[in-house]
Amino acid sequence: MTVHSTNDLASSRSPRVHSIATSTPRKNPIKALLCDACGQLPHPSKARLTLANVTAMLPIELLVHAAVVNAALPYVLKVLVLTLTATVLVIWVAEPSVRRALRGWLHAPALRQRGRLHNSAALWRVRTLIDYSNEAQEKLVEAISRVDAEILVCRNHTVAGGMLDELVVSAPDHVTHAELLAAAAGGGGRDVRAWPATAQTVADGQTKALALALRVVEDPGELQLAVAELLDAEPVAAPTGDSTSPAASKPACDGTVLKIPSPRHGPLGFSRPRAPFTPAESARAHRLAELAELTDLTRKHLVRPRQ
Repeated sequence: MTVHSTNDLASSRSPRVHSIATSTPRKNPIKALLCDACGQLPHPSKARLTLANVTAMLPIELLVHAAVVNAALPYVLKVLVLTLTATVLVIWVAEPSVRRALRGWLHAPALRQRGRLHNSAALWRVRTLIDYSNEAQEKLVEAISRVDAEILVCRNHTVAGGMLDELVVSAPDHVTHAELLAAAAGGGGRDVRAWPATAQTVADGQTKALALALRVVEDPGELQLAVAELLDAEPVAAPTGDSTSPAASKPACDGTVLKIPSPRHGPLGFSRPRAPFTPAESARAHRLAELAELTDLTRKHLVRPRQ
């Protein structure tokens, strides 16, 4: 079993994540959930949204029905009042008034998750290879919990030799980098690595990817910067096919250099020495490259002069 550690972190204690504490407004925590790209709040669960609509409509329906039934009104007028009330309630629910009135309750799960990040002493990004089985996953979780650490996010990637687990772990301030590595290794993890993380690590990756895809569609020349932002990597010279080149041999050794095609500038290279690229990250980068190429081809076809 091999445990890798970075030199500058082997003997240091986990750093506090100050960016979390400053990112959540005190007066209105709901605003902290707004998407940076579209300015919208995350969509609440269907069960909570349905319950909110029922909670808003049921008391009004009961009051109106009770008042109309007991009122000395003609039958046609009673039907008209009930119809108008039902119409107003439907419009109120269809228009997001209920969501605004009950948004604190609707987004309570997201607020609790953000609060856990805000109150955590330190965040770590842990990557390890385990056997492809539920028992191996449970053993790893139990081992990490023994050092009072909590797994906030778990992403699994099927690779040769087992399953690559990428975890975001919240740990007390007294837990060191070496202790976290030892805990993961004791839980059956192989090739264990860990890096300090920030709140951005657990941000909504789908929203970020869609925003960057829109950026590439608007300007395919932004591909290199968009991929660098998506993967939190640095643009570098693309590795060549020369096996004697250090850049060409590096990806095969530790996976910290990634090469993708570009429709305008040829192959693009990206480096992230602190964390090797996962197969899923490589796939996302290549999909962005394909999107840029498709956009370029579509625009060339549209502006082609008629014969």
